[in-house]
Amino acid sequence: MSPLSLLLNIAWILFGGLWMAAGWVLAAVIMAITIIGLPWARAAFNIAAYTLLPFGQRAVPRDALTNRSDIGTGPLGFLGNLIWLVFAGWWLALGHLITAILLAVTIIGIPFAWAHLKLAGLALWPIGKEIVPA
Repeated sequence: MSPLSLLLNIAWILFGGLWMAAGWVLAAVIMAITIIGLPWARAAFNIAAYTLLPFGQRAVPRDALTNRSDIGTGPLGFLGNLIWLVFAGWWLALGHLITAILLAVTIIGIPFAWAHLKLAGLALWPIGKEIVPA
């Protein structure tokens, strides 16, 4: 991680990253408790770590990364994302959106607002994504 990414990640945690990462962990724990939600819990834990330290990383479609389709990038992944969207994705995306709006009001918060908007999109459709260094 570059020094700039480290500095931005520290500021990110102070400006809303910590509470949104906690929201992702809460969603993951709820999904894991239900047992049937374990596939979604794994994705939510991965994105919680990404939400905590987003600078210097990015989310990419797994099939674009590996050049092959798998269960998360095919029709079952689509169905999984649809179920995720209905039960958890919309409220996580809403949390990121509200935080982005609050941060965008200030000049210094605009880069963080932009990162929250990217995470809001990921919150809606997380299955089949991989977090990689930028």
